[in-house]
Amino acid sequence: MATRFAAADAHYPPSGGGNATLVVSRDADFSTITEQHSVWLDEVADYVPGRFYERELPALAALLADVDPLDVLVVDGYVDLDPHGTPGLGRHVWDADLAPVVIGVAKTRFHAATHAEPVLRGASKRPLYVTAVGIPRAEAADLVRGMSGSARLPDALRIVDRLARSASSGLMSTHPRGDRRHPGPRRQTGDCDTL
Repeated sequence: MATRFAAADAHYPPSGGGNATLVVSRDADFSTITEQHSVWLDEVADYVPGRFYERELPALAALLADVDPLDVLVVDGYVDLDPHGTPGLGRHVWDADLAPVVIGVAKTRFHAATHAEPVLRGASKRPLYVTAVGIPRAEAADLVRGMSGSARLPDALRIVDRLARSASSGLMSTHPRGDRRHPGPRRQTGDCDTL
């Protein structure tokens, strides 16, 4: 039985670098966040359409390097880009053994991802698109449907998005791009009083 559920996201400010953030819960609905982790990378790959994982995977790997093993990881994006299994970010995360179950939650429909489970949440008429590896898609869709929050996007994903963006802003003002006094990833780990 899964006991460590996590949601992750990353943000790449226009000035360079990137911040990846993770929240962890003991519950599949993420009603209580028990851990929060963040890592800043001075250098990240450029965004290349269709190769999003090349930018995101190193940030997630750096983020998860010092985190206790997870049972389920929810990421912003697709696991597979089409029914034939063309790998998206989530599949690359799973192939890298970062989590035994990876659930992708995409906010926009990708034309080839006809296999994605549409999930309506809250009063929204626009679905989220759920894909998964290590768990049947229907179960993954149910998990996303049951995640805390009344908005279209579950609270856990809204939180990691907000934290990644705000940490990027704060770190960028403290550590300007090119500042080599802090080489490599910079980590922040904390309790969840600020959430």
